[in-house]
Amino acid sequence: MKRTIASVIVLAVVLSVILIPICSCTPNMGNTTELEAVEIREYEGEKLSSMNDFRENSIKGPQHVDIESYRLEITGLVKNPTDYTYDEAIANNQHYKKMVTLDCVEGWSVKILWEGALVRDLIGASNALPDAKVVIFHAYDGYTTSLPLDYIMNNDILMAYKMNDVIIPPERGFPFQLVAESKWGYKWIKWITEIELSDDVNYRGFWESRGYSNSADLDESFFE
Repeated sequence: MKRTIASVIVLAVVLSVILIPICSCTPNMGNTTELEAVEIREYEGEKLSSMNDFRENSIKGPQHVDIESYRLEITGLVKNPTDYTYDEAIANNQHYKKMVTLDCVEGWSVKILWEGALVRDLIGASNALPDAKVVIFHAYDGYTTSLPLDYIMNNDILMAYKMNDVIIPPERGFPFQLVAESKWGYKWIKWITEIELSDDVNYRGFWESRGYSNSADLDESFFE
């Protein structure tokens, strides 16, 4: 009897030694912690710039938008004026990725993988009226710029919410930045709050009204 009890005790000790490490190595599947996203630095074999390679040159410094009260408005010469919450603007539109280089008039450039919705899709959902010729973009800090409607509709122009696979940070333009490819950097408006369709072909935005080229084509001087 004593030998049987001793054998049981030995077996219990052996099992506890085996099972305790196994249980301690089993992950707790009930608790998931989301880690901070890390930007990618290469895409399809090409090196990407970092978000930290941008230089701060906005008119009022980085803006911090209250996303709970934020609305993206589509206004002006449209049949159906629309406003979106941040989540709606993202969820209601097809997403696209595109690697595009921003060239600043200050002499620096950055190559970034952008992700967002096509501006023409946002405009299309509101039905532009026949008289519309110009798209005026408004920013949270009061900055404005404009582009021809034909340029927007005939090119894959993104309103980005991600860069290098992470959400655009406030200093880079959260919630949305325009990816105005083939245009100088002052057309790449950040902190977009409103997309207005207009018939005013003479409209000049912040820098354009101060002598910068309204077309802003990269193959031309940025001064008029």
